[in-house]
Amino acid sequence: MSIKAVGEMTKKHPMKTISPVCPSDNVASLLSGMARTGFQGRKLGESVEVWRRMLADPECTIFFGLSGAMIPAGMQRCLVEMVQRHFVDVIVSTGANIFHDSCEHLGIRHYRGHHTADDRELYRKGIDRIYDVFAFEEEFRTVDRAIAAWSESIAPFRGSSREFTRLWGEWLGRKRPEYESLTSVCAKEKVPIFIPALADSSIGIGLLIARRRGFDIDIDQIADADEITARVEEAKKSGVIYVGGGVPKNFIQQTQVIGSIHEKDLGGHAYAIQYTTDSPQWGGLSGCTFEEAISWGKESATSLQVQVHVDATIALPIVISALISSGVERVKQRRGKKEKIYRQGID
Repeated sequence: MSIKAVGEMTKKHPMKTISPVCPSDNVASLLSGMARTGFQGRKLGESVEVWRRMLADPECTIFFGLSGAMIPAGMQRCLVEMVQRHFVDVIVSTGANIFHDSCEHLGIRHYRGHHTADDRELYRKGIDRIYDVFAFEEEFRTVDRAIAAWSESIAPFRGSSREFTRLWGEWLGRKRPEYESLTSVCAKEKVPIFIPALADSSIGIGLLIARRRGFDIDIDQIADADEITARVEEAKKSGVIYVGGGVPKNFIQQTQVIGSIHEKDLGGHAYAIQYTTDSPQWGGLSGCTFEEAISWGKESATSLQVQVHVDATIALPIVISALISSGVERVKQRRGKKEKIYRQGID
C-alpha cells in the first residue's frame, strides 16, 4: 500500500501506535492504559473514557438500560454505588432484576452453585438455577406474595411502572432500613426506574395475584413510554449505557423516534456505550451496532460510541471501580422542582 493510500485510509481513522499496557494497582490507570491497546481490552478502556465524557457534559442526561441476571450474579453493590454517585440519571430495567434486587433487600439470598448440576434433582429439591447461581423457589414465592400484599395496600393504583417502582422502593427502605438495594437507593436518590415489560417477571406475578383477589392494580405501560420520552425531549443532550440489550435497550432507543414523530427531530443520543455478548449478524437488537441505530435516527451520526463484547459481570465491577478511583464526581443538588447539577474532578 502506498503512503498516499495509507493517508486516505487514516483520514477517518487516524493511525496511532499501540501502547503496551502497564499493570497497575490503580484501576483507573489500568483502564486508561487499556484504551491504548487492541481488541476488547481497548473497547473496555474506551467505554470508561466515553462514560467520563458524559459525566463531564453539563447538558447530558444519562439513561441506563439493565438486562440479564445482574442482581443474582452479584452486581447489586456496583449498581448501588453507580446510583449513589449519580453516574446515571434514569434506569430502564427488566422486571427480573428489580425482583431479585427486592429479594436481596428482604433477606432472600442467591447462592453459588454449579452449571453442571443435575437440574432434575434441583427441581425435586425446590432449587432454581441461573447458570451457576442457585435460589430457593419457595423463598421467591414468599416475595411474590409480599408484592401482592403490598400492592393491595396501595389499590386502587393506575400509573406508570416508574411511579409503582418508586413507591415500592420507598416501602423497601422503610421495611428494612439497614439494607441498601438498587430499588430503595433509586427511590432515595430520586433516580427513576422504568420497567416496560413488568408483567414479564415475578413482580407481574405478584400483581396478578392481587388482581385476581379483586384489587385494582393497573400498570400503564403507555405512560412509561410517554414519561421517558418527555425526559429525553427535555434534555439538551442524552447519553445511553446498556448492559446487554433486549427490551431496556429498545425502550430507551425508541424515545428518539417517538420524539421525532410527536414534536421534532431530537438528533439522536449524543453518547452511547453497550456491554454485550451478542453479535450483529443475527439481526437481533441486543447485538445490533450503534451505526445501525443511526439509520433509525436513534443515535447521532456524530455520537461518541463504543460497544464492548464482554460479559457484563466482568465489565461492570471494573468500569465502575475505574470511574470511582479516577475521582470523578457528579453530584445533584435539588432545589424545588428543578435540579441543579454540579460536576467536579473531571479533566
